[in-house]
Amino acid sequence: MATKEGKPHKCKHSGKLFDQLPSCKQHERTHTAEKPYTCKYCEKSFSQSSVCKLHERTHTGEKPYTCKYCKKCFTISSHCKQHERTHTGEKPYSCKHCQKCFTCSSDRKRHEQTHTGEKPYTCKYCKKCFSESGNCKQHERTHTAAGGKPYLCKYCKKCFSQLGNCKQHERTHTGEKPYSCKHCNKCFSSLASCKKHEQHCHLKLRRHLQQPTTTHGSKTDHVVFSSTDENSIQDDNLTCWICQEEFSSKACLIKHYDDHMRT
Repeated sequence: MATKEGKPHKCKHSGKLFDQLPSCKQHERTHTAEKPYTCKYCEKSFSQSSVCKLHERTHTGEKPYTCKYCKKCFTISSHCKQHERTHTGEKPYSCKHCQKCFTCSSDRKRHEQTHTGEKPYTCKYCKKCFSESGNCKQHERTHTAAGGKPYLCKYCKKCFSQLGNCKQHERTHTGEKPYSCKHCNKCFSSLASCKKHEQHCHLKLRRHLQQPTTTHGSKTDHVVFSSTDENSIQDDNLTCWICQEEFSSKACLIKHYDDHMRT
């Protein structure tokens, strides 16, 4: 018989109600810790079939989801959609407190906690509270063995508290550079380094290259010049703001900026 709100399936541990039986069974595993799905490559177990399939892709390297703008591939559909928004500029998630918009719901949730002060994640050892699950897990490792650094580099045995830091370190051994600049295709071993490059060597440079060209009343039109727009540089400003090298002519300075854009 249907129960409250048309949700006929009830968790036998907590009484929580669900629309569908599979959702109810999946929830009950959070109480029982049952993990019926096993990776066929490493025997690691999972409570959900979908999570097991995602994990198996870390072994196979399968990335079935492709960005329709740049053809970059992803293992998870939601990651692909989130990436595509970097091309479209779409930000569908807005903060309910200040209307600031975000490309993914997790970023919005994290931002909203700056308004509410909510810290829903509690350390199981000392009861310290955190606003993010990842920060809580990282803190809990300081209570455990190995100095809270459970991730071991497979090349030099150096230990790390976060898996992401360990993988980034391992790239210093392999030379792998999986992150590429969307402006010049230069590659980097970490996402942070890639974003820093894009910000300082492209966005900042483009802003610097914006010069007023014509004035209509109180409005000034701007353009971003290229090698053909020599008149956009003032005669008294022939110093590169990036490396401080001085030049004798506008043409030489513009050619020099073009070199920065390519590196």
